[in-house]
Amino acid sequence: MRNFIKIFSVLSFLGFYTIEAQQVVRKDTLSGTELVMTMDSRVNDAITNLEEKCARVAVNSSVYNDDAPAKPTKVFVPNRELTNAEVCRKNPRILGYKIQITTVKSNEEANEIKAYFRKRFPNLKVETDASLRPNYKILAGSYFTKQSAASDLSRVREYFKSAVSVQYRIFCAEAK
Repeated sequence: MRNFIKIFSVLSFLGFYTIEAQQVVRKDTLSGTELVMTMDSRVNDAITNLEEKCARVAVNSSVYNDDAPAKPTKVFVPNRELTNAEVCRKNPRILGYKIQITTVKSNEEANEIKAYFRKRFPNLKVETDASLRPNYKILAGSYFTKQSAASDLSRVREYFKSAVSVQYRIFCAEAK
């Protein structure tokens, strides 16, 4: 009897609740491709009303203001590759390269190697990465490409044979 009551209550609830779903085809505003969505007709009407209001506001604002364009301005994308200065202006921290000198087991050992490295190469910035605890990476320099790190890497390998260039997040302003 309890199961019958449960089934009857669920069926009666579904009987009163009706969904009027329909397929709606819209144009994407950015790329112009067609999007097919299934939604309730009331939701579709609400979205259409909002879009019409937005379109009217855009047209009305351009009528009153001669400087405002009726259509949104297009974004100019250059066909050339961006310079390092343009990249740095947009993203102060980017994916570049550093020279990994070595990996050690303790912080004291890392500090000794950093001090030795600073004596040999005072023009290169050296830092410790402790993200792999209990291991510590000693990293030096900041470079945009692997090729720009190659000259410093060859000099560092004279003292540290295990040194390699690795991809790493760098501050754009410090990179070569």
